[in-house]
Amino acid sequence: MPAIAELVGEARPALAIHDPPYNHVAFEERAIQDYINWCREWVRNTHQVLAPDASFYVWLGADQTDGFQPLPDFMIMMRGEPFSPRSFITMRNQRGYGTQQNWMAVRQELLYYTKGKPAFNVQAEYTDIPKILRGYYKKVNGIVKENLERGISENIRAGNVWVDIQQVFYRMDENVSGCYAQKPLKCIERIIAASSSPGDSVLDCFAHSGSTLLSAEIAARRCFTCDIDPIFCEIAIRRLERFRATGTLGWQNSHPFEKEFPNATANDDLDRRESVSEDEPLLFGEQ
Repeated sequence: MPAIAELVGEARPALAIHDPPYNHVAFEERAIQDYINWCREWVRNTHQVLAPDASFYVWLGADQTDGFQPLPDFMIMMRGEPFSPRSFITMRNQRGYGTQQNWMAVRQELLYYTKGKPAFNVQAEYTDIPKILRGYYKKVNGIVKENLERGISENIRAGNVWVDIQQVFYRMDENVSGCYAQKPLKCIERIIAASSSPGDSVLDCFAHSGSTLLSAEIAARRCFTCDIDPIFCEIAIRRLERFRATGTLGWQNSHPFEKEFPNATANDDLDRRESVSEDEPLLFGEQ
């Protein structure tokens, strides 16, 4: 808690977006109760530093080979925490993984909670997908209208099933090689637009590829972010600096450590923590 409180200082973020590791640390799986106990700590730390009226979003996985954990136990744990559940959002990937004997896994789960009564900007929910289905007739002021006539937009709302966001892959400008849990900027920008206002602060305790940091920069929000892994701290910093200098969103099929490793490719393992010599400094995200 002291580290997060020190990070935000006197600020009180109106929005937190967290994407924790899905019960894996260095490819070692924790016991589910240990993982939930750990989650409870950062959930409570987040609650203490948020504004009295704030929104809280958590990306979390559901392993269909292991009782859909950790999602169900996390949701049960949250019932005892001082957040109010608001929505269970699914973002559909264009590509997935699976088997010939089961439904292909293409979903990512996003939980939306609130503290107090934060504002919600419904305009941010509208997509670029046009309405194509007519129907649902209703009398309004004595005139029968169908849904296209009654709507305030010609496009559909995203709702709690997001099908209009391209998952990140190596041909995209925003791609950050080595960050396999990277979330698309578009989904973070949607969250920020819906649950915060220009000038608000945003908190992200799991920086990873820096998507929340960069999205906040684009949306004119102040972002407080951190990561327990110094490599991801450095990546997030470099991504923001690169954007400010060039307007580039990522590295596409290159990587964040081009100067240090000019001959490395995006397919190489950039995690040098075990192979670096004692005389060569690690790339910490300290400024």
